[in-house]
Amino acid sequence: MKNNGQRRVTTRWKGKSGFSTLIALIAVGVFMFFSLDEEPDVDRTGFIPVELVRTIDGDTIKILYNGKEQNLRYLLIDTPELNHKQQGKQPFSEEAAKRNDELLKSGKLEIEFDIGEREDKYGRLLAYVYIDGQSVQQKLVEEGLARVAYIYPPNTKHLDPYKAAEKKAQNTGIGIWSIEDYVTNRGFNN
Repeated sequence: MKNNGQRRVTTRWKGKSGFSTLIALIAVGVFMFFSLDEEPDVDRTGFIPVELVRTIDGDTIKILYNGKEQNLRYLLIDTPELNHKQQGKQPFSEEAAKRNDELLKSGKLEIEFDIGEREDKYGRLLAYVYIDGQSVQQKLVEEGLARVAYIYPPNTKHLDPYKAAEKKAQNTGIGIWSIEDYVTNRGFNN
């Protein structure tokens, strides 16, 4: 067949540039494959950057907010008490406080208020707490160090994912769920 002096162009995967392109395509494919399991980015609208002053226990911290130190109680969860009035130190209280402190010191601390009351009867702020956009409350529940509790509508924005995390921890029998009849709807039994 006559080609009237024109060269025929073919694409081949030869040479350094072809090999580099192939490697890049494989890398993109692997990245996309493993990214499918990741949770979607959290909508950070309403997140307020704050500074940690200290960790009080598994579900209470002291923060610097609006220029002053304030105690903050985590919404929708409850952890065992370090110094319960009747029971003293409850099982898993030290683990919850230690893990809470580790999480809080691992990244950028932000809080999010819900649509209801912003303070409890003790004057503590009531909020959701995040480190680098990840929920500290949900992490504590997932790891069996907290139960879902103190559900006071309308402050229920994240109730469903916390309940799902609690069910998973309960089914796995980790942390507070490893002690039979320890977790009740009123708190924790010694």
